[in-house]
Amino acid sequence: MSQAIDIDINTLSEKEITIDKINIDWSIHQLKRGHRYSTDDLMTAWVAWKIAGSVPILADIGAGIGSCGLLTLWKQPEDTKLVMIEAQKISHELAKKTIKLNGLDDRVEARYGDLRDLEAVPERNFFPLVTGTPPYFPINKALSSPHPQRAACRMELRGNVYDYAKTAARIMSDDGWFVCCHAGNDPRLEDAMVEAGLHVIVRQDIIFREGKTPTISIVACQKSNSLRTDWKPIVIRSKDGLEEEFYNSIREEMGHRSS
Repeated sequence: MSQAIDIDINTLSEKEITIDKINIDWSIHQLKRGHRYSTDDLMTAWVAWKIAGSVPILADIGAGIGSCGLLTLWKQPEDTKLVMIEAQKISHELAKKTIKLNGLDDRVEARYGDLRDLEAVPERNFFPLVTGTPPYFPINKALSSPHPQRAACRMELRGNVYDYAKTAARIMSDDGWFVCCHAGNDPRLEDAMVEAGLHVIVRQDIIFREGKTPTISIVACQKSNSLRTDWKPIVIRSKDGLEEEFYNSIREEMGHRSS
């Protein structure tokens, strides 16, 4: 069985780490050839903001380099706190550098630990908003990247969507939200929520290219059931490769300059 391995940040040169803008206000540290900020993070943060509104505190489980949690935090009031939990040391260390770079030490707690570990995430019925972008592929079901960080973000080396849903159901408040992104049309996404005792209230499919099937799907879930709404699928690029106007408006809402 494949094992999760890690990279020591102290062995990396300055040229191997880039500092890139995630929006007009904040920048992020990421590996030049590793896992990097993506559309998945942007769209998950946008759905989380749309569905949950302002909250006093939120958690991002399996936070990676922090892009999803930070973008969700960016839409919140200045006194909102963020707890990020990440088991991969290199991603955790990069996230800490990002927190310091943006002057967010008083707002963000970066925890190094496995989201499945009660010692890392001891809260129960606490967070009004939890976000998660779990890896998409079971071990041996897809080609694993030779880069350890990218492999861990793509392959289910430290748990899967079922583990994310189970943890979210435990730590979210009774009226809280869990917003989760996964591979488009993967039936495990909604099955994991049901198994954890959650109800899908909103589903948002994201189509990366017009005419294609959804590349990713995002669900917003609660512990109590209510009328479900499937939002109209969002198309990112037209058939000729141009970014769609609505997607560009989302980017602007999340602090990106118009392309």
